[in-house]
Amino acid sequence: YREEVMDHYKRPRNTGELERGVEAEGENASCGDKIHVYAQVENGEVSAFKHETEGCAICTAATSILSEKAVGISVDQVSGLDRDWIIDELGIDVSPMRVKCAVLGLRTLQDALRKD
Repeated sequence: YREEVMDHYKRPRNTGELERGVEAEGENASCGDKIHVYAQVENGEVSAFKHETEGCAICTAATSILSEKAVGISVDQVSGLDRDWIIDELGIDVSPMRVKCAVLGLRTLQDALRKD
């Protein structure tokens, strides 16, 4: 993996909980990844994002990167992000078997934002 991916895996950004806002849980049974995301929305934009991730390097790194990129963009923009976007952000080749790992954080954030 790229050095940046390993750094995000070993030292994930924005971990923990938020006391208010929306939240959702996601799971990738094929790899054992589990994630809990928390988001706050103000004026139609993600104003805060935190996560608790127990997952493989790809899942953890992708969610950590997402936690940095999602803040400050609109809920509509987040809902339009797809697997290609997060894989581009990771900057590595992701095998078809590992795509679920890469998109778990994004899909879980999108689920949480639908609750708002």
